[in-house]
Amino acid sequence: MSINRFVVIVLDSVGIGEAPDAATFGDVGSHTLGNIARVVGGLKIPNMEAMGLANIAALEGLAPQLKPSAAYGKMAEVSAGKDTSTGHWELMGIHLHQAFPLYPDGFPLEVMNRYKAETGRGWLANYPASGTVIIDDLGAEHMQTGKTIVYTSGDSVFQIAAHEDIIPIDELYKICGIARKILRGKHEVSRVIARPFIGTHGNFERTANRHDFSVKPPESTVLDSLNEAGLMVHAVGKINDIFDGEGINSTVHTQDNMDGVDKTIAAMRERQERGLIFTNLVDFDAKFGHRNDPEGYANALVEFDQRLPEIMDALDENDVLILTADHGNDPTYPGTDHTREYVPLLISGIPVQTGINIGVRATFADLAATIADVMGVKSAHGTSFKSMIVK
Repeated sequence: MSINRFVVIVLDSVGIGEAPDAATFGDVGSHTLGNIARVVGGLKIPNMEAMGLANIAALEGLAPQLKPSAAYGKMAEVSAGKDTSTGHWELMGIHLHQAFPLYPDGFPLEVMNRYKAETGRGWLANYPASGTVIIDDLGAEHMQTGKTIVYTSGDSVFQIAAHEDIIPIDELYKICGIARKILRGKHEVSRVIARPFIGTHGNFERTANRHDFSVKPPESTVLDSLNEAGLMVHAVGKINDIFDGEGINSTVHTQDNMDGVDKTIAAMRERQERGLIFTNLVDFDAKFGHRNDPEGYANALVEFDQRLPEIMDALDENDVLILTADHGNDPTYPGTDHTREYVPLLISGIPVQTGINIGVRATFADLAATIADVMGVKSAHGTSFKSMIVK
């Protein structure tokens, strides 16, 4: 049966159990979905349950299905890292062998002195921190001094927080662009992130004007192959930032998970071209995983699950929907960093053989290989599972 479009939705950080090399990353025992389910007394996501989510791993509150409505499996990551860029790049066919640099003690003075000189702004902090905690701690001082709040995390990121009344969005983006040019060579972090916020001391709130300044992928992805073949590559959410626009021919910004779902459904109804709609729903990671909030995470899963029937209704007869993730972020695990985990794979649509277990895939890049196989383009890495799932 022919396939016209893939709709790939990345549930950012929704991991499904420690990866074989979890010990290397200090993540033994991590299980984002499993530990959330345990802590909240069972997940209540019947639509993903019906697709076969609990056929992939035992999850409290969910039952394995005798006849799942989707094909299902899980994928391991082979790239050297567990960050957002590395995960998404591997999903689209890249194996990254050199990990991005990390800064558990903050960035060196050679970087920060140049940052101050070229931006004309001083800095506060320069250490790993929670984005919400650090603006509570330093937001008032930032507003008094005009110095930017610079911080990092367990990811390879250089984050710049600023109040929108003190440093307007356009200036903050310009500052981030300067930082991006500074952070090259041995200090080439995966992303420089603008983190604007509003409000008053004690009531600061981050806004949706976040913007990621990424490095370009080191080699071509299946996005490039699709684009070069004249096929649609429509990015929803921060996908365009993650790939620095490479291989993407249209994009739309999102405010939050539900806005991301709205804009994905709108694209499915309005964009009939052959190709790929590629969505990232970041709230699971940014709002709940990094904040150690399993209850909030579980509620966000419920909220998404309730929208799945709408997404399914928007599928045409030649569309395939794929739900997956880019890494884990177990909110019950010590620390606030990503966790090295398998990611789930749920594949649905009229062209798909339901109930098929595609097993444990050796690399996220099997997804790219499958898209390439179906669409008749090339992918650098991965093994296609097209023959297993297509009717």
